[in-house]
Amino acid sequence: MSPARLRVFPAISRNRDPKTYVAELMRVAEFADREGFEGILLFEGNDVFVEPWAMAQHIMAATERSSPLIAVNPVYMHPFTAAKFVSSFAQLYGRKIYLNMITGTAISDLQGLGDEQSHADRYVRLGEFVALMRQLLASPRPVNAEGRFYRASNLQLRPRLPTELMPEFLIAGQSEAAQRVAEDTGCIKMQMLPPDLDRGLNASGMNFGIFARESGDEARRAAKARFRDNPDDRELLALTVQNSDSVWKRRLYDGQSGELAANGYWLLPYLTFQADCPYLVGSYAEIGTKLKEFAANGLTTIMLDMVADETEMQHVCKALKTSGMF
Repeated sequence: MSPARLRVFPAISRNRDPKTYVAELMRVAEFADREGFEGILLFEGNDVFVEPWAMAQHIMAATERSSPLIAVNPVYMHPFTAAKFVSSFAQLYGRKIYLNMITGTAISDLQGLGDEQSHADRYVRLGEFVALMRQLLASPRPVNAEGRFYRASNLQLRPRLPTELMPEFLIAGQSEAAQRVAEDTGCIKMQMLPPDLDRGLNASGMNFGIFARESGDEARRAAKARFRDNPDDRELLALTVQNSDSVWKRRLYDGQSGELAANGYWLLPYLTFQADCPYLVGSYAEIGTKLKEFAANGLTTIMLDMVADETEMQHVCKALKTSGMF
């Protein structure tokens, strides 16, 4: 039996301009809706220009089928509030959404918000958040819960969410605590594209960007023209890594170069603060073959960094369609 179709959630490459942020998101969201992507990834954090739940509603109102992947951090809201948003979107648009469960934000932002939990305890809280949310969305009766971080007494969400509109939960953290919570809650585990491409896949979800052209040489030239090295940008990333306890950020940053590897793995967009993940660079056929191999080894879900440019997005689509998994 052939692997199932890949679910792909594009995200715009890092945007530092609030004047273009919404327009870029909408350009990618509308493109994704036309081309058959599952939805679009929406970030959360003090530095995000538009609250992701508000952006999700804006996108759903302007699209026909898009199911946004919304980042949710317990430091910003209660499980009941998140569940109420999910229920509201179901009633307004009749669509399910996906939730990217995170704990990370800048250490200085956590301090500003008065959140003093340890890295491990933030993941304990995340597990409780997912469990309570699921109960609220699925239970026909009032919910009672007694956890370390969340308690509920005869708490009920009305109306009950239809089974087919239940959200799916993803966890992108790479630490032991994140992996444990993903296992315990049955969330989709995410990981970064590994440098070896072939032996590093150990989760059903992966985060990376694609830069593709008709030939591999053309793709490499175009990628280097699009993402240029810059010492100021590298310094900016260094400052953000220092202000974070994220395991995946540290793993990508420590001891890495910006060289474009022979197998197409490229970390320069991350190292220069232009993307939040590695890139896979190659011809449509090369990338299509690799995606097919990933799917055969259990990959079901991709968070895909994407340059918000119509021509570049079309190149990405050609690579995805060449795989036969999209």
